[in-house]
Amino acid sequence: MSVHVRIPTILRTYTEGASEVTVEGDTLSGVLDALEASYTGIRSRIVDETGELRRFVNVYVGNDDVRFLDGLATATPDGTKISVIPAVAGG
Repeated sequence: MSVHVRIPTILRTYTEGASEVTVEGDTLSGVLDALEASYTGIRSRIVDETGELRRFVNVYVGNDDVRFLDGLATATPDGTKISVIPAVAGG
């Protein structure tokens, strides 16, 4: 399944400046594996040492936050848009 992943500015050093990349993957975990295969080091910026999404990184499949779906097991149908969004803190 071919999906489009929107890359935030802070991670574009891994994608040679590309703001969106296309990879294959049936689930979010598969997509992240494909990203890592093409852009070494990017997965560890999204997923922590325990294999879970980092606390301050939000990932959306379509318009839905994967934390409220099936997490890394969330299905990624062909043509899906995935957005990786670092959380913004402040006050």
